[in-house]
Amino acid sequence: MNKDQVKGQAKDIAGKVQEATGKLVDSPSQQAKGIHLQVKGKAQEGLGDAKELAKDARDAVKRAVKSHA
Repeated sequence: MNKDQVKGQAKDIAGKVQEATGKLVDSPSQQAKGIHLQVKGKAQEGLGDAKELAKDARDAVKRAVKSHA
């Protein structure tokens, strides 16, 4: 797990809390801010996932090259 995945999950959770709080206090602006934070978190988490996939692919290529050398 990389830092983007961790930070993205944290933003997603914080956004869910903020959205729920907005619902509880009947604040549409807080709900919207919470949803916005969730979207940002999911995007950052997706970036982290892509980085992990690229790293895994790079490592696989390195292993393949080593085994054929």
